[in-house]
Amino acid sequence: MLKKFLSYFIPVNIYKRNSAINKTLEVTWNNGQLVLDSKSTNYSYGSLQRILRKGLHYIGFERIKKFDNVLVLGVAGGSVIKTIANEIGFKGRITGVELDADVITIANDYFKLNKIPNLTLINDDAFEFVLKTKEKYDLIIIDIFQDTVMPNFLFEEFFINRINFLLKVNGFILFNTMTLNKKDKERNLLYRSRFTEDYSVRMYPKVEDHNELFTIKKLR
Repeated sequence: MLKKFLSYFIPVNIYKRNSAINKTLEVTWNNGQLVLDSKSTNYSYGSLQRILRKGLHYIGFERIKKFDNVLVLGVAGGSVIKTIANEIGFKGRITGVELDADVITIANDYFKLNKIPNLTLINDDAFEFVLKTKEKYDLIIIDIFQDTVMPNFLFEEFFINRINFLLKVNGFILFNTMTLNKKDKERNLLYRSRFTEDYSVRMYPKVEDHNELFTIKKLR
């Protein structure tokens, strides 16, 4: 494929559309790989896949392989889901929740996310979904951005408590955050302080420059 070959020398855009939620969405061949970008940042594959793959490594691929139920809040193009299904070989249930219907269409059309047999994709607001679901999860991945902006509700006590309630004992939260300034770093320290001794919390700063990962294990 000519465009794929050319992408090793220069990025080749193959699709672009405006979204009411994410504004600009672009699918591009970059270094031989299809990636999904918003106006200012990588949304799926590329650097974001590397970031979340590191987080999954911190938890442990073999441990994840034994889980039954995974929840992904913020699907975008589905790179972390592809890592879980294809690289880890996870055979349990995966539920992906994505607010932007246009993103789901792109994920299915260009990244074939709908070909993953153990995946259920849901077009819903993450906050609303966690209020409604009756499932409990072994792994909850939170990767919610609108371009470079993270919604405030992710760091509020009610949402944190609800996520903790949905997490099984010995389960993990993998939370991808962006720290662009001092205020963001202070926000993350406050977030960490909200977890009691019932949780083991680790922070991994400067993952791909501006991202900071949390892995949180529920001990009891």
